[in-house]
Amino acid sequence: MAVLVAAYLCCLPRDLFKGVPCSTVVEDAGGNLLGARIAADGQWRFPPCDSMPKRYETALIQFEDRHFRYHPGIDPGAIARALVQNIRAGKVESGGSTLTMQVVRLSRGRKRTLWQKAVEAVLATRLELRCTKDEILALYASYAPFGGNVVGLEAAAWRYFGRPAEDLSWGEAATLAVLPNAPSSIHPGKRREALLEKRNRLLKRLMEHGDIDETSYELACEEPLPDAPHPLPSHAPHLVAQAPEGVRTRTAVRLDLQQAVETVTNRWSDELDRSGIADLAAVIFDLRTREPVAYIGNASPLRERPGSQVDILRAPRSTGSILKPFLYAAALQEGTILPRTLLPDIPVNINGFSPQNFDLQFYGAVPAAEALARSLNVPAVHLLRAYGVPEFHALLRRCGMTTLTHDAGHYGLSLILGGGEGTLYEITSIYASLARTYLGMQQEFPLNDKVALWHTLEALKAVNRPDEIDWRLITSVRKAAWKTGTSYGFRDAWAVGVTPDWAVGVWVGNALGQGVPGLTGAKTAGPVLFELLGLLPAGTDWFPEPDPAEGVMAEVCPASGHLKGLYCDASERVLLPKNALRSEPCPYHREIGGVSAFVLPPAMEWYYKPHHPEYRTPVHTPDALAFIYPESGSTLYIPRQLDGSTPGIVLQAAHRDPAATLWWHLDDHYLGETKFVHKMSVNPAPGPHTATLVDAQGRTVSVRFTVSE
Repeated sequence: MAVLVAAYLCCLPRDLFKGVPCSTVVEDAGGNLLGARIAADGQWRFPPCDSMPKRYETALIQFEDRHFRYHPGIDPGAIARALVQNIRAGKVESGGSTLTMQVVRLSRGRKRTLWQKAVEAVLATRLELRCTKDEILALYASYAPFGGNVVGLEAAAWRYFGRPAEDLSWGEAATLAVLPNAPSSIHPGKRREALLEKRNRLLKRLMEHGDIDETSYELACEEPLPDAPHPLPSHAPHLVAQAPEGVRTRTAVRLDLQQAVETVTNRWSDELDRSGIADLAAVIFDLRTREPVAYIGNASPLRERPGSQVDILRAPRSTGSILKPFLYAAALQEGTILPRTLLPDIPVNINGFSPQNFDLQFYGAVPAAEALARSLNVPAVHLLRAYGVPEFHALLRRCGMTTLTHDAGHYGLSLILGGGEGTLYEITSIYASLARTYLGMQQEFPLNDKVALWHTLEALKAVNRPDEIDWRLITSVRKAAWKTGTSYGFRDAWAVGVTPDWAVGVWVGNALGQGVPGLTGAKTAGPVLFELLGLLPAGTDWFPEPDPAEGVMAEVCPASGHLKGLYCDASERVLLPKNALRSEPCPYHREIGGVSAFVLPPAMEWYYKPHHPEYRTPVHTPDALAFIYPESGSTLYIPRQLDGSTPGIVLQAAHRDPAATLWWHLDDHYLGETKFVHKMSVNPAPGPHTATLVDAQGRTVSVRFTVSE
């Protein structure tokens, strides 16, 4: 007896369906289905559920096992009735199996014989001792066959009716209740009349039993049977593709918002495709959770094209100017600059690297905040040079950029202009971290000076919008701190923006990397960004101003943006980051003839004056003469023409006196003189050289440069 008891207690495997592969199922934050992938064995079999919708449960029990709630796993009365029916019919018409026995049979997959039925009866009683009735029903609903390659109630509800099981009508629940009875011979695609008859008989039984009223019965009988299986939902397919295989994954995505974002991005992608721009990606983060609530790996995935399956949200792409706000914030926190410190915007050549602004102009000197808002490249390079490439590289790595796999020297100063790669997902997340840190939600961003972050957000709010709407004039317009970026060769267009509630990122381009003229962040990604912002629920209007105790109040020169110097004739009090007092006092105000004068260096002045007619040039200064190009210590590369000749280079200089005459020398050779416009063409041989200028007052200036082979 002890052996028999032990054998009985151990006869049932702990996991009845161990090793049975399941479909990959991905849900939104509310449990709505975003998408699924078929199981490894080619079956649509969702991961096991732990409950069953009430309508289906009622219909199933009434059809399969009316005494299910009361028997111990076997129903002697049902077996006796089945035996009588089979003897009268002369063939097997009914098996008398309970739902518990059917669960055991589904788990074992053995051929149906009298001996196997006896074994199933014993195992069914053991299963009843282990599991509750609801747990047994859940097992049945998870593994029952529903015809074709559809297994389990959830998969069947979606494949046959295009909705979750809990939303099934009485007619639909009855249809699925009768399907597992003979799924290979009767299903929506085969012997539909027999299936309809079985369903309606079950509905009548439900009415007679009092589960539904007569009206519900009549309406349910009028419901048509499903036709061809429905395709499963396919929202955020690139996110679904990343989900762990064979399990149910709950995401933070909101289905209603995801659908709205898909509509917008698909429309934009289809429109841009006419211009040779095939791909578009977008992501929206909720700042409260820092989780993505909408995920567009690549818009219009059903439009036939190479690269449509690439998840561009996770693909490293050249960053263009999208990283500039982080440099600005870091330089503010360290005291390298103040918010409106004048940054040089003049030609520069650093070991052959000669950056240009997007409009190919130079502005001489530009306030740092304005340079950020206008996304000027040359001031950004000067700022990175002052802050330090290794320091900025380390900062980006601490921010969460995993794509910077080389050391800082590999990227050099080009790091701020797209010399490195980043993913839209990570970069938008970093923008979200900056905003979350400022709002005090969590200290995630490696920079923690609230005043520095505030000035960064304020500078980004001033970026010109693609719709040309001035938020200062129209109070109803949603404010956003946003930035665009365009990579070299017009291959990548970026736009990322944050509000006190959301962070939105958009990338536009071609997944395969081909550039398109006119593909810029402002013109292509920016409009998409603002349309997506318009979809989001309105929240806090703008970021609150920082507490003055979190910074320092200081006198700042309004002309230079530096701390007020000895000769500054005006000042304004500004709330600055705590390290601002480390920064340099105003270097541009000096005393000339007993009067305070604002004097820029000659090279900066040369480009500054055309854009600032109010600027007056002081002539009598010792530094009236300067080289504009090349920069001292630079390395120049002179390309060869097709015939093997070299075009040479053009040296350029500036003098405060517009009518000054300059005399040029290269090494030990006199080159000539210039007046008004100071440019000199030379064709130096490879190697080191020294260029020297002399003016009529005997002032001289020299630069050393190297011409590379």
